[in-house]
Amino acid sequence: MPGLVLELRPGEAMIINGALVRFRTRSRIELVAKARFMFGKQIMTPEQADTPARRIYFALQTAYVGEEEERHDGLIAAHELIVAFKAATTSALAREILDRAEAAAAADNCYLALKLTRRIINHEDTVLGRSAPAQEAFVPSVSSRTSERISEAHA
Repeated sequence: MPGLVLELRPGEAMIINGALVRFRTRSRIELVAKARFMFGKQIMTPEQADTPARRIYFALQTAYVGEEEERHDGLIAAHELIVAFKAATTSALAREILDRAEAAAAADNCYLALKLTRRIINHEDTVLGRSAPAQEAFVPSVSSRTSERISEAHA
């Protein structure tokens, strides 16, 4: 069975199983084994995690691509943020999507959890009437190593 083929531009970054990879030239790669990876605009920096939904995404991202010891802390942070978001929202649909995202993360399918959380970010942006993240942010204290790698990905 063929692997997943990705085309990346010069300067684009990718995190594969916790390791940051930066591409100096246009590259076409094929992932032929199971891997936890994110690239390009999928990667959220700590500075971009400036709303409740974005903080959930960042915690799930850490659980997905962080080093093994960071993954547990990311799941705990995501759970706490999801509980708080669900308590604050009036949207039954948002609560249902967050339940599905948390169940996916608990089943070690953080990629699906991230995909579902992007829907919550879109919902939140619509409700808040915003199109770009604000400048200052509170980011859950998951791991400085993961935050540093993610910041490097966008440097």
